[in-house]
Amino acid sequence: MHWLTLLLVTPLMGSLLVSVLPGHRVKLIRRTAILAASLALVLAGALWLLFDPASAHMQLQESVAWNPRLGTAYALGIDGISYPMVVLAALLSLIALMASAAITDRPKGYYLLVLLLESAMLGVFMARDWALFYVFWELTLIPLFFLIDRWGGKNRQGAALNFVLYTMGGSVFMLISLLLLFDAAPSHSFSMSAIAEAARTLPEQTQIWIFLGLLIGFGVKMPIFPIHGWLPLAHVEAPSPVSILLSGILLKMGAYGLIRAAETLPAAVMALQILLVVLALISLIYGGLLAWRQTDLKAMIAYSSVSHMAVVLLGIATLNVVGLTGAVMQMVAHGLVAGATFLMIGLLYQRTHTRDINQYSSLIKVAPRFAFFTTLAFVAAVALPGTAGFVAELHVLIGGFKDWQRWVLMLSLGVLISAAYAIRTVGRLFTGPVRAGMQDILDLQRTEIMAASVLSAGILLLGIFPAPLLTLMQASVNQLATLFAGVGQ
Repeated sequence: MHWLTLLLVTPLMGSLLVSVLPGHRVKLIRRTAILAASLALVLAGALWLLFDPASAHMQLQESVAWNPRLGTAYALGIDGISYPMVVLAALLSLIALMASAAITDRPKGYYLLVLLLESAMLGVFMARDWALFYVFWELTLIPLFFLIDRWGGKNRQGAALNFVLYTMGGSVFMLISLLLLFDAAPSHSFSMSAIAEAARTLPEQTQIWIFLGLLIGFGVKMPIFPIHGWLPLAHVEAPSPVSILLSGILLKMGAYGLIRAAETLPAAVMALQILLVVLALISLIYGGLLAWRQTDLKAMIAYSSVSHMAVVLLGIATLNVVGLTGAVMQMVAHGLVAGATFLMIGLLYQRTHTRDINQYSSLIKVAPRFAFFTTLAFVAAVALPGTAGFVAELHVLIGGFKDWQRWVLMLSLGVLISAAYAIRTVGRLFTGPVRAGMQDILDLQRTEIMAASVLSAGILLLGIFPAPLLTLMQASVNQLATLFAGVGQ
């Protein structure tokens, strides 16, 4: 049975079903979309039963010739690096839909676009053909543009245009690099395995130029300093459920693509290792400082994402097993943490109509469930022991210290900056007298508690018991690290 194709088309079929429902049946549309996303999550989780964590090879592969003349194929597969991203995408898509109860304007279009976005994101993580990967990559732009442009805030049109221009600009560099790799492959195939085999025979200088193009393309999406300009505006103006997907999944697409690029061009990555480390450390400190300066909660979390994704880049730059393990772990951890923070901020904004932390006061007296889950989300963002982020950042720190020693200790400075704005935010939200306008805030409801509980449970379980995830990715990460070790010999 073609399990990956079934997973890919489940949200797509959900979007088609939503499209034929009456536009005024808002509850029916919402329940249909949630049902489709729930089925996708069940299918993604069920793949665990078919997945062999001891194998480093691609599993559950499917391949059908797409355009033989161009050497493209509909090729899908998962390994220990992509499978966690597939589950994360399915989970956060469901959470985003559950958090969309406030969307009553043109609900059919909204839920249809979110499901299309989910299908495209899943395709990015499962594609084993670079042409197919690029198609799914670009397809994410269409629903995101309309979701921000039609359901965003006051400056939504500028944010949507900014997002598309940045991403498409990066995609141009990515496409040029992929065409160069295609030309280098003797079979003239876009197959990831065929291109990787051919790419490693290219002169090192050629590999470096090709990798730099891919770095720009994927770096825009991560994002990496200084090509992060789209992120704060897009996060601030996007509907909060869409912000969950932007920060939780879209940024991980960039990191995942960079890992596949490194897998394809290991010699180039070895040659540019210092550049990657420097970019990671700059992004780490820069993102943290800008987050600390923000009073808008969404802008603060957006800039903090720059800092947290820099940890992923630093882990990739270590080029060793421990650091790479930390990078993949951080992708999962930040996805859960970002999902939780944007979920709580979005729900809070629906009730207060403000994101300015100076306008808040002690909510623990009027909304204790809000206080609990929001505090937990910000604590997890600091990567305190017992949370998933702690395990990830510890791996990156250990992996980087071997070669970079004192420079990697700047990661600790980034953690301190994160702690500063996290503690400040929690203090503003949950201490002091209750302001007059905050006395009648509705606490979390049943569906909202369910969504927050799932994310919080994931953060704590991976922090206390990370072994299942580490075991899942171990074989694939070991194989990736072996490529760099072989180049270095």
